[in-house]
Amino acid sequence: MNNPPQLPAQQPVLRLVPMPADLNPAGDVFGGWVMSHLGMAGAIPALRRARGRIVTVAANALQFRQPIAVGDLVSFYAEVIRVGTTSITIQVDVYAERNPKNPIVVKVTEAQLTYVAVDKQGKKRPVPPV
Repeated sequence: MNNPPQLPAQQPVLRLVPMPADLNPAGDVFGGWVMSHLGMAGAIPALRRARGRIVTVAANALQFRQPIAVGDLVSFYAEVIRVGTTSITIQVDVYAERNPKNPIVVKVTEAQLTYVAVDKQGKKRPVPPV
């Protein structure tokens, strides 16, 4: 028997509650809302690791597993999974906490995003060593 999903032990980098204005015509949270917040959540550890300006260069993998509803508490967990010479790849996992009277946790989305460290002129620069 499978155990229901649980929230990761670390703190989320972003936590939000979608509102009615965030819905698509079918009544679910619009995928673009989720994607914009994925980008922000992934940028937080990328900025920290790059110690400066970054730009998004790719959404390497993105999977919507379940819809998100108004009132869900949506938590974005992000971690560095790869560092190249100028790039940083981040894994972002998104969970929804539903039904406050009888709470359940559902993994709703996951993505891998790649960012590149850039200088003031927008040119690639090396990611500093740890």
